[in-house]
Amino acid sequence: MKHLLLFLLLLPTAVFAQEHQILPERKRAELMDQLLADRLNNLLPRLMENSGIDMWILVSREYNEDPVIRTFLPATWHAARRRTILVFYRSPDKKVYEKLAIARYNVGEEIKASWDMQKFPNQWDQLMDIIKTRNPNKIGLNFSASFGHADGIDHTDYLELTQKLPATHKYKVVSAEPLAVSWLETRTEKEMMIYPKLIRITHDIINEGFSEKVITPGITTTDDVVWWFRDKFRQLGLDTWFHPSVDVQRSDSLNFEHLRSFANRPKE
Repeated sequence: MKHLLLFLLLLPTAVFAQEHQILPERKRAELMDQLLADRLNNLLPRLMENSGIDMWILVSREYNEDPVIRTFLPATWHAARRRTILVFYRSPDKKVYEKLAIARYNVGEEIKASWDMQKFPNQWDQLMDIIKTRNPNKIGLNFSASFGHADGIDHTDYLELTQKLPATHKYKVVSAEPLAVSWLETRTEKEMMIYPKLIRITHDIINEGFSEKVITPGITTTDDVVWWFRDKFRQLGLDTWFHPSVDVQRSDSLNFEHLRSFANRPKE
């Protein structure tokens, strides 16, 4: 009886997921990696050209991830491993475009491990060799006063990198802010084919959340609806960017409820 009840409770969610073609985790990971490969091979070279940065270096340590580096990781990676250093180099004159990982292993299928640990036991020495060999004109690092997303290199890594960098290359270091922001904000044609489906899923969840399936006037509170949304996303195998908020905004020129902060709204 308990298993039957559980099945009946999950049935609407299963039907919803089937109707909207919400992929299981394995298929979703395959699609994410396909989209990443397309972005790396077709979008990134164009963005690097637009920014004028011919070498983009991303440095991130486990448990203290650069927000940009997460968008370069394969679907089975949830974070950087140890210290992960990615190098993207583009030289139209040499007809070269490289995607390198100064790591013990490949970062997915597209970014190849390029650390000769026998020759360079120190990870920074391998990076310096790559820089000297390619001799880029502009070296982009993720530091920015304006965009938190483009300010991902931490203080320790920045100091260690710049201390190792030869004087002949230090003047080449620039903020990668325009490149990082354009990478995050640009959607490819393949991504835009999927985007309308995501919007439909979101709108249908909102419609259900504000319907009589969920809300009983005089009984259901705004917090009840908030947590319904969280449960609904979790049941569908989806996630939220941040905790949802639901509030009642009455037409009242004296209380100005529509201007009230979500943090100060009454929960009931």
